[in-house]
Formats: sequence, structure tokens, C-alpha cells
Amino acid sequence: MKLLQPQGGRMQAREENPIIVQAKGEVLLEVGSPRYEAARDILAAFAELYKCPEQVHTYKITPLSLWNAAASSWTAQRVLQELEEFSRYPIPEQITANIREWMGRYGRLQLLQAAEGALELHSSDEALLAQIVNHPQLGEYVEPGETPAVLRVREGMRGPIKQALLKQIQFPVEDLAGYVDGEGLSIELRDTSSGGQLFNLRRYQREAVEAFWAGGAARGGSGVVVLPCGAGKTIVGMGAMSRINQTTIILTTNITALRQWRDELLDKTSLRPEDIGEYSGEMKEIRPVTLTTYQIMTYRRSKEAAFAHMELFNRRDWGFIIYDEVHLLPAPVFRAVAELQAKRRLGLTATLVREDNKEEDVFSLIGPKKFDVPWKDLERQGWIAKAQCTEIRVALPEEERMTYAAADSKSRFRIASENPLKIMVIEDLMARHCADNVLIIGQYLDQLAEVQQRFDAPIITGKTPTQERRQLYDAFKAGEIKCLIVSKVANFAIDLPDANVAIQISGAFGSRQEEAQRLGRILRPKSDGSSAHFYSIVTRDSKDQEFALNRQKFLTEQGYRYSIVDSEVECEAELVQSAEGQSAG
Repeated sequence: MKLLQPQGGRMQAREENPIIVQAKGEVLLEVGSPRYEAARDILAAFAELYKCPEQVHTYKITPLSLWNAAASSWTAQRVLQELEEFSRYPIPEQITANIREWMGRYGRLQLLQAAEGALELHSSDEALLAQIVNHPQLGEYVEPGETPAVLRVREGMRGPIKQALLKQIQFPVEDLAGYVDGEGLSIELRDTSSGGQLFNLRRYQREAVEAFWAGGAARGGSGVVVLPCGAGKTIVGMGAMSRINQTTIILTTNITALRQWRDELLDKTSLRPEDIGEYSGEMKEIRPVTLTTYQIMTYRRSKEAAFAHMELFNRRDWGFIIYDEVHLLPAPVFRAVAELQAKRRLGLTATLVREDNKEEDVFSLIGPKKFDVPWKDLERQGWIAKAQCTEIRVALPEEERMTYAAADSKSRFRIASENPLKIMVIEDLMARHCADNVLIIGQYLDQLAEVQQRFDAPIITGKTPTQERRQLYDAFKAGEIKCLIVSKVANFAIDLPDANVAIQISGAFGSRQEEAQRLGRILRPKSDGSSAHFYSIVTRDSKDQEFALNRQKFLTEQGYRYSIVDSEVECEAELVQSAEGQSAG
């Protein structure tokens, strides 16, 4: 498919180039172009994937995407040069002006520390500062300074002023006010793990640590590192800890992830068991390095009650805070983060995508993106496994179609997601991968229970006790279990290095972050160099298929392409007949 020339355009086309930049900030990328991959990797640095049908992908250039690029040392000139390099037609003047304007805003407002410790907002644009101090929603955070080029920030407003400036007038703040040191704590990385294996940071992990640390300068010490699952984000966190050498609190997604962090810290750093505390529903240890979960931090007895454990942030003089899977940071924790701006803080994630659209809050309160690397680059280098993604489309049984047609939108999604014919496809896939280590992942417990009954495989859900979960994970790692059925509790921070097949039968509507996390479960490199397989079974011509397209956006941006398979064509004839017989029965 060829991209069309813009309506009314008389510009000379460069036919070999794969993109068209439109006046509203959308960028069309032709998938079939020989230059597709190179253009995709460039666009990912300063644009966001918006739509991804099979032939033409649509990106958006947004202020936030440009500010994250600026924080990673991109300039407006470089962005425009790259667009010119890959664009079929000249860049619209409006887009050129917007890119220069938005990227020019980064660094125009700088937060600095005055001699007496107060915070000041500095800018060479005195009119901008006058606008801020007179703004009805911004004036409460600041007061006039000693010169027109300075505003004094009111006490306790370091985080809120950064949030407010971004939301009210779309101006990012470059925070150079520095940090308050916490209690000292010597943390060294081992050369050899406690298990006797040689250990050192990979090149990209070292680069991520250095980009975050920035030589100890005020420009470093806060921000987000983006790496795919299986690429060692925990190692990056430990590398940052060894640079800062202060007491640390680490927030994780669940108790399993918490204990994996503990095991890694003991295995690869000089920390001793007595240095590491677990603050969870089971124990309340506060030690020089304390591990906790988002769930415990946001616990309260009722909607009106205070958050019972948020005081953990004040129970010790922490010097460093790590937010694992920062794209899941709950809104109540954001409020606490706003009060902790004087502490060094690191966000770790596979994707900056948030389904609640709070990416701006991560930018303001945790910091801008400090390091990112395309997933496919790490795949080519052998640091993560090659993955083949396949979407298998299944018809809805005839007797379900009328129920589906009469249902509301939410119910339609569930009906399509729980399509009983999906089990027949699982049978086919299990036969093809009988020697592999298979994860079957789903959203709905009734559906998973039916799969468990059919395949007699162990299942892990939110109700599975922590000890039982650990035993099942360990058995899977040891090869004693070849198939494991998991609910959404396994979306995050589960270390199953030998899993090489994932079969997704249902998910959380159009969640891009969940799709990325689920693929991540099988991306750890395989000892034999084999590829991983990620199957997503969806109901054809339904809400299930519609949401699947949205789920795949982030992975498409990272270079993964889904093969589309029709189960009635691809499955063996007897399998289809069996499925139809079950439907008729």
C-alpha cells in the first residue's frame, strides 16, 4: 500500500521515503517500505504510536514526547533533520514551528536552590515569570523574587509547582535544585554472585546507570529508565544504588516481585540479610534497604480513612527511592511523591504508557526519561529472546451471537473474551508446543478454571497463597511443570527464565502496558538460543478483536509485528470439526 500525497499538494515526492508528516502533528509511516524499521526506531525517540493497522501506522508528535526527547539530549534541529531524512514530502511549516516551540520550552524554567536553602524558579524570559506569578492557578505556589528573572517557590511546593506548570500552561520545569542526602549505606556490586557466577553490568545497563547518575550532578538523580522485561531493570536499580550509597526504599508491584528484589540484592551486592527489610502485609521490617509494595502503601480501612502505611516514607531518613514498574504507580502515591522531591528517585519500567493518562505526572514527579533502548536492538544483540507474535482469530459460536448482539459494550467484550472455542485453539497450540514451557494467561477466573479442568495444569490467581505461588514458580523453573495457568497477578515482575511460549486468552480491555508485560514473561534469553512464541487468541469481528488492536500498539512501536491467523484456516480439519461439534453440543 502506498501513502497518498496530501490533498492539494504539488510537492515533489521522494517515493522511497516511508513517512508523511501532517499539519496536525500526525506522522504516517508506511509499513511496507524498505526504510520502515529505520524510520520506526527514529520516531520512537520523539513521537507516540497512535494507531497501527497493518499497512500504515500513525504516530503523534506531542509536547510530552518532545520534552522526553529533549531530556535525553535531542534538539529541535535533530528532530527536524530526522523527519526530513525519512519524509516523502516537505515538513509542514506549522509542525516545524511547533517542534521548535515545544522543545524550546524545555529548560526555559529552571528550579534552583538559593543560598539559604529556599527554592527559586529562574528564567531569562521575565514575561513568562510574570505570567506565572499572576496566573490564578499558579500564583499560590510562588511569590516575586529579588529580580524579575526569579520567583521564590513557597515551602513544600517543589513537586506541586512542577505538576501545575505542566498542566496549566504546558511548561516543563528542569529541576536542578539538587537533593538532600539520607543516611549513608555502603552498597557494592559483586564481581561474582553468591552462587559463584561471574557478574558485571552489560553495556546498556551501565549506560542506563550513568545516564541516571549523571556524574552526581543535579541534572541526574531523578528520572525514568525504560527497558524491556528480561533486560535487567533490577540490575540497573542496583547499579544506581551502588552509586548513591544511601538508605533506600524500593516500591514493587507485589510480594513476589518484592522477594525477587531481595534475592537479587543478596546475590549480587554486598548487602547482608540484616540490611534488607520487608514491609508487607506479612511483616513490617524497616531496615537500611526496605522493600514494600504499592498495595500496602495504598491500603486504608475505608475510602474516608487515611492511608495507614504512607508514613513509611518518613520512618527513616531515606536517601534514594526506586519505583519499580513506575507506569503502575497509584494516584495516592503520587501525592506522597510530590512531597519527596528532595530525595533521589528512579522509575523503572518497560513502557511509559499509562492507561490512566498520567504520563505527565510521572514526568513531573519522578523525572523525565533518562534512558531508553529499542527492544529489537537488545534482541539483535542477544540480550532478550527473539519473539514471534501471532494473533489467532476465532469465530464466535452461532448460539452466542444473538446474546453478544443484545449486550452492552462491556458485556460484549467479556462474552467475546470468554469464547469457548478458544479452548480448542489452546489444545492445538499445546500439541504443537508439547516440549516447551507454556504460560496460559487470562483475565477471567471462570475461564481460567475451565482451562485448568481441560488441561489439568496448576493455576495461580490472586487467591493463591504466597507460599504456594512460590512453590509453583520454582517447580516451573525446575522443569517439573511444563504448563502453568496464570491470571493477571503474573503480569508483573515474575522471573520465569525458561518460559518460551505464552498463550493469551483474555486481557484487560485495550491495555497496552499489559500486552508488553505479558510478552515480557517470555523474553528472557533461552540457553539454546531458540525463539519465544506469543499467541493472542481473539474473537473475530468483536470487541475482543477491536481491543486487541489497541493492546498491540506499544509492541508494534518496539518493532514486533503480529502474524494474523484465522483458526478455521490454520488449524487442522479435525480440530475445527471438534470445535464446531462442541459448539453445537
